[in-house]
Amino acid sequence: MTPLRPYLIRAIYQWIVDNAMTPYILVDAEHEGVNVPRHYVQEGKIVLNIRPQAVTGLVLGDKAITFQARFGGTPMAVEIPVNAVLAIYAKETGKGMIFDEETDATPPPAPKGEEKPKRPTLKVVK
Repeated sequence: MTPLRPYLIRAIYQWIVDNAMTPYILVDAEHEGVNVPRHYVQEGKIVLNIRPQAVTGLVLGDKAITFQARFGGTPMAVEIPVNAVLAIYAKETGKGMIFDEETDATPPPAPKGEEKPKRPTLKVVK
């Protein structure tokens, strides 16, 4: 089964933009594969404005979020694995979604010996 997180990020991003608000993402900057401006990282996290007017080439992919942006006037290519996104929310209202590790977790397998419930059957009674 494909992970749920990228779909939720795209949906909430679109909802925020459709309502003329500013989408922010909270990123775990210590996560493997994160490429963000390190001098803006605080306590291992960074908040990024991903409003269409603030970034170019935004791709909200299944594996990563990528875009180009300027930080202190210096252009930079940003890459964030989807699993490093901790939250997406509207700057103006704070509404959005906080992600936890369980968001993409697959359900645990059924214990061995435990059968799936049988389909219901009808019996004719006279």
